Amino acid sequence: VQLQASGGGLVQPGGALRLSCSASGFSLRDYAIAWFRQAPGKEREWVSTSRHGGQGTYYTDSVKGRFTLSRDNAKNTAYLQMSSLKPEDTATYYCARGRPILSALSNGGTYTLWGQGTQVTVSS
Repeated sequence: VQLQASGGGLVQPGGALRLSCSASGFSLRDYAIAWFRQAPGKEREWVSTSRHGGQGTYYTDSVKGRFTLSRDNAKNTAYLQMSSLKPEDTATYYCARGRPILSALSNGGTYTLWGQGTQVTVSS
């Protein structure tokens, strides 16, 4: 049972990247999937959650309109499409699974399985 995050890299400001989170050993459709990020010297920050069962997708204010979290249940993979990237988006990005209640989407403690992280660097 694991999550594997990938797709990070170096991109110029204004550019785009798509991160992938591949699940194995369980069905992603049965869980909420979230992305968090952590920049050097900063606390981990919640980015987005797609709740299971079609209960909606939610974003932190700083990425609304720029990031899109989607799922491909057939591939058991979730994606974070990031566009209009800014230097402040630079961080290690982690995917996680859980079954959080609506009021706890941004609480990392409610997610029970984490991927290993993928580095995103936005710089000219």
